Amino acid sequence: MKQQIIIIGAGASGLVAGISAAREGASVTIMEHTARPGKKLLSTGNGKCNITNLQFPKGAYRGNQPDFVFPALNAVPVNQTMDFFKDLGIVLTERNGYVYPNSGQATTVLEALLFELEHLGVRIMTECRVKEIKEDLTVVTDNGKHRCDRVILAAGSMAAPKTGSDGSGYSLVRKLGHHIIEPLPALVQLRCKEKWYKQAAGVRIDALVTLKIDGKAAASDRGELQITDYGISGIPVFQISRYAARALKEGKQAVAQLDFLPEFSDDDLEKLLFARQDRFGYRPAEDFLHGVLNSKLAKILLKEAGIDRVTWVKEITVQEIKNLIGCIKELKTKIVSTNTFDQAQVCSGGVDTREVDPVTMESRLIRGLYFSGEILDVDGICGGYNLQWAWSSGITAGINAGRG
Repeated sequence: MKQQIIIIGAGASGLVAGISAAREGASVTIMEHTARPGKKLLSTGNGKCNITNLQFPKGAYRGNQPDFVFPALNAVPVNQTMDFFKDLGIVLTERNGYVYPNSGQATTVLEALLFELEHLGVRIMTECRVKEIKEDLTVVTDNGKHRCDRVILAAGSMAAPKTGSDGSGYSLVRKLGHHIIEPLPALVQLRCKEKWYKQAAGVRIDALVTLKIDGKAAASDRGELQITDYGISGIPVFQISRYAARALKEGKQAVAQLDFLPEFSDDDLEKLLFARQDRFGYRPAEDFLHGVLNSKLAKILLKEAGIDRVTWVKEITVQEIKNLIGCIKELKTKIVSTNTFDQAQVCSGGVDTREVDPVTMESRLIRGLYFSGEILDVDGICGGYNLQWAWSSGITAGINAGRG
């Protein structure tokens, strides 16, 4: 007799779990509380769906147990993931290690998954809200009770709730005795204390962003920094944001140190500025950094360094130039909060992975209950890593649940 499997959540990991379980011969039903499956998937990669990444930098995955991800990622590695989608008819393209569908449309990835689910006879119940999972694996919904042999919980996190990822899965597993590491926004913008942000809003610049927690460097990343009217955004900010969120939650001081010329050493920058002073001594000080940095940002840095804009470049003192070097290379800004879950791409936190078998994705507390995707205390950096986790964990959970 076929294994009866219910998957809660029709996001990326839930959909591939359904395909994998059905391919093992199971009878699969996917329950989704929104009106359509895969809504969050459509927004990934700015609508282009960054399926995975050929590179695997150290620290790509974070959580209380960062090594938890490796059994699933080794069982379903990047090349196997790419083969999975090629088999569904998706032609892939790669740019600097980032892998996308050649169509440039996330919709084609979702449609390919749905085509395969339909072909395999998987039932998808939309607008079906799960109220409870009982220990005997009876799933209680707003339209009745459903008994099954296995449950895969792929209900997502709290990030981007408008896509259906509203954290409802956490309450389901808490009732079964699982512990939840408090979810906090990750891959998200940071709000800062200083008042100069409104003046520099809209500036985009290559920068090195270093997060300091209680004065100690905790994380750093380089890329395009975006200055907003409330703080900082952009990929390097997203990469460090999960550490800032957790530090603030613990009552620690979080400061971002910004290097606006990371390609220059302090000595090289000093030589450049003194050479400019010799060459452009006749200019007003407000033009000292003309051609070096964005003009809006330059004005703020000059002010922070204590340089009077209406003086002459030749009158800037040696100490003021040293102050300016410090501002350009190590401008410190106090982080007061992250943006909300509405703006976050993922969460840090989730189901405590110590209570889940990393090889099978099965609960160590409730036999027959499996997990996949963002509901677990796993968050990846930008660049396709969170989707790779969705695919690897979803396929792993689906295969093991389907085999029973």
